[in-house]
Amino acid sequence: MKRKVNLKQVALELGVSTATISNAFNRPDQLSAKLRERILRDAAKLGYHGPNLAARTLRRGESDVIGVMLSDSLTYSLSDPVANQLLQGVSEVLVERNKHLLLLSSHIDSSEQRGAESLPDGFILYGTIDQPSFERVKRTGKPLVLVDFESDEITSVNIDNEKGAYKIADLALKQGSNEVAVLGLKLIDFDRVCRLTQADLDAEYKEISRSRLAGFTRAATENGCAFQPDSVWHIPINSTANAEIAAREALTKHPRPNVLLCMSDVIALSAIRVARDLGLDVPNDVSITGFDGIPESERSNPPLSTVCQQSIEKGRLAATMLLDGADDKQVTLETKLEVRGSIGNS
Repeated sequence: MKRKVNLKQVALELGVSTATISNAFNRPDQLSAKLRERILRDAAKLGYHGPNLAARTLRRGESDVIGVMLSDSLTYSLSDPVANQLLQGVSEVLVERNKHLLLLSSHIDSSEQRGAESLPDGFILYGTIDQPSFERVKRTGKPLVLVDFESDEITSVNIDNEKGAYKIADLALKQGSNEVAVLGLKLIDFDRVCRLTQADLDAEYKEISRSRLAGFTRAATENGCAFQPDSVWHIPINSTANAEIAAREALTKHPRPNVLLCMSDVIALSAIRVARDLGLDVPNDVSITGFDGIPESERSNPPLSTVCQQSIEKGRLAATMLLDGADDKQVTLETKLEVRGSIGNS
C-alpha cells in the first residue's frame, strides 16, 4: 500500500500553499479552472484525494452530515416506496443546505455502527425505533427530529393515522357494503402472515398499524358492518409476497368480503392483482382501499383509492425543522383522500 500523504506534503511537492490545495478541493471558485485541474491531477498521482472528513469534523466541530436512522433494515427501507418518498423529501432540503445524508438502521448491532453514529450533526429517526437505539442516539446530545414516532420531549412530524384510516373506510363502507376484511400491517409480534384473535386485539402493541385499525373499526361500527378479529390479517412485512398471501386468504374466505381495507398501498395493489387472478372485478365484486399515496396507486388498474400521507413533504419538514433548530415542536400533517376507481360508485 502507498504511504498516505497529508496536505502539507502535497503542497510542498506541488510548490503551492496549503490554502491553494484546500481551495482546489473545497472552494473551486477561488482558483482558475486550469490551476485546479492541475492540482487535482497531481495530487491524485501522489495518493492524496482530499481532506479527511473525520479530521475536518474534529477541527470544525461539525461534519455537515445528517443521519437518518430507519426502524427497518437498509435493504427493506430502500425497497419500500414510502421510505423512499420520505428520503426524497429529506434529501431535497439537505441538497439546498449543502449537507450530506448518512443512512443508519436500528437493526444493525450498535457496536458495528457506533463509529458512524458519532459522525452526524443531528438525526432524523424514522418509524418505531427500538428503545436501546433511541436512548443511544438521545445520549449523543445532538438535535433530533422524530418521524412517525412520538416522544413528549422531542420534536416530531406525524400524521393522524386513525383519522386517515377512518375517512377512507367510511367512504368505502357508505357504498352499502356489509362484509369487510382488513389487511393490516404489523399488528402483533409475530413474523408470519396470520389472522388475529380477540386476545391479539386486546394486547397492547405500540405500532402505527394499531391506530389505522382503530380508524377502520370506528368507521365499520358507525356503518353497521363491524368485523370480527378473524377478518383482520397481520402482515409482518409490507411486501408484495406477504400481501398476496393475506389477500388470497381473505378473498377465498366464506362469506367473501366485498370490501378490503388495506393498511398500505403495496398491500392494496397486491390485493387488486389477486382479485383479478381469482376472476373478481374491482370494484363491482370487491372494493379495495389503500393507505400511503405512492405513485403506483394512481397507475394501477383500476386506480387505487387511498390516503395520501404526504411522505415527501414529511421528509422536507423534518429536515427543515432539524436544521432550523425547532425545539419541542409536534407537527401533525393533514392526510388527503385520493378517491379513484377501486371503490364502487367512486
